[in-house]
Amino acid sequence: MNEALKEKLKTLPAEPGVYFHKNQAGEIIYVGKAAVLKNRVRQYFQKSQKDPKTAALVREIYMTDWIVVDTEMDALFLESEMIKRYMPKWNILLRDDKTVSYVRIDMKSPVPYVSMTRTPMDDKATYIGPFYAKLPVEKALRILRKVFPYYVKPFDGKKTLDTDLGLTPGIEIGRTTPAEYKKNLRRLTRYLEGDRVKLLRDLEKQMKEASKKGEYEEAAKLRNQLFGLKELKKKIVFSDKEFLDISSDQALLQLQRILNLNEPPKRIEGYDISHQAGANAVASMVVFTNGVADRSKYRKFKIRQSNKQDDLASMREVLERRLKHQEWDYPDLIILDGSIQQISAVKDILQAKNIPVIGRDKSGDHGRNAEVKIAIYENDDYKILPLASDSHVAKLIARIDEESHRFAITYHTLLKRKSLFS
Repeated sequence: MNEALKEKLKTLPAEPGVYFHKNQAGEIIYVGKAAVLKNRVRQYFQKSQKDPKTAALVREIYMTDWIVVDTEMDALFLESEMIKRYMPKWNILLRDDKTVSYVRIDMKSPVPYVSMTRTPMDDKATYIGPFYAKLPVEKALRILRKVFPYYVKPFDGKKTLDTDLGLTPGIEIGRTTPAEYKKNLRRLTRYLEGDRVKLLRDLEKQMKEASKKGEYEEAAKLRNQLFGLKELKKKIVFSDKEFLDISSDQALLQLQRILNLNEPPKRIEGYDISHQAGANAVASMVVFTNGVADRSKYRKFKIRQSNKQDDLASMREVLERRLKHQEWDYPDLIILDGSIQQISAVKDILQAKNIPVIGRDKSGDHGRNAEVKIAIYENDDYKILPLASDSHVAKLIARIDEESHRFAITYHTLLKRKSLFS
């Protein structure tokens, strides 16, 4: 262990969080979570016997950074987000397929149940993940089941001990209806997908509306869910110091240098357009705060213009509509799915608001391994800038692009299915 790392480990906090092991080149080689950072991270450097793979990892560690969060559950979600972005080599080498888990909820079933699986199927069910450790996810689900009761096996209409404990919605005894149960499952899904802040606001609004209407039983249920979630204090907290020090911000600092920004871009918005020959044309807006997906701030748009096959006009329409929402914080940077043409279509309206914009030029290849090239406007001219595929900034841009594409496709598919039955 080098002296700089030895001194830094003395500052490890006794709080939950996510840690980043880096090699001498500054590359993130492993991401992990901890209930107590101080204890977990120091274990790597103790003289106790380690398996060969872990010992090899430790030999590569040159520096360690971390993010402190409020709860163990926050650490679980943040670890998953960081692994999806960086795909660190030792997370891949140290795991086998048994350690990657998804939460599965089949909302098409009359009475869905919640389960975990290692292998997502093409069965139209909702899969949330991947999560990189099964036991913590199971623990999180057990805690959340007290707030959002659910079934853990196919519904057979029989009363069980879980019914008496309030861990099932109680359809079997008439406590609720399948429709109300599905509404609760959608709240659980939003929570697991990271939409926690907006979920709390929506629950509070619904509770007040139910109370005004005299629906006091419904208001009480919503109040209990709201208080249950607030007790968990589910919000990731970044201090100014962490914003400058954490490994994820290497990407933000690189973006600052590449684009000559005054500060690292704290709020980044990514946009994508999706349609099928102009049908069900939609756009997505995803938000990354301090380099981390901030799902509570995601937004989706239906394209209104007549020529819905014109992606350039659609992108301009969406950004014009977005900029009217001054209650949403303006971004420090916008990333478009596209290249020089896309930037040219919106450059003037963004310049008027002093918002920098770049495009990811990948010729339609949305795959994780697509080459990362960005289109930028600089000194009254456009240029294409290739990025090293293993750089922090390339991984961040690829992650934002991947999320904006996924979110747009999901909304497009939803509208497509609705149109088939309308």
